[in-house]
Amino acid sequence: MTPKEILFNYWNFPEFKTPQEDIIQSVLNKKDTLAILPTGGGKSLCFQIPAIMFDGLTLVISPLIALMKDQVQNLQSKGISTTYITNEIDQNTIGKILDDCQNNKIKLLYVSPERLQ
Repeated sequence: MTPKEILFNYWNFPEFKTPQEDIIQSVLNKKDTLAILPTGGGKSLCFQIPAIMFDGLTLVISPLIALMKDQVQNLQSKGISTTYITNEIDQNTIGKILDDCQNNKIKLLYVSPERLQ
């Protein structure tokens, strides 16, 4: 599927906001990409859509746990295999999450900075 098809299929939006499409294309071209957009500018789609298109796992590092949980819940509601690891998660659950990541069962893994270790 193309980025626009994914945008419509999962989010029901017919078009990207400026400059989302250029940012996504840069990521898909595997270029280092820095995108600075205002609140509500659609930053998340700029990594979520390539994550859906690429093979393997996409790691998302976010210090905002409430936003992380909201995005994970939203993606899961769309059938996209997504989860998160924060300090609230016990070691047994983290072990299962990491096993799922290794077995290609998770597409996006959100991690709080303090959990990177």
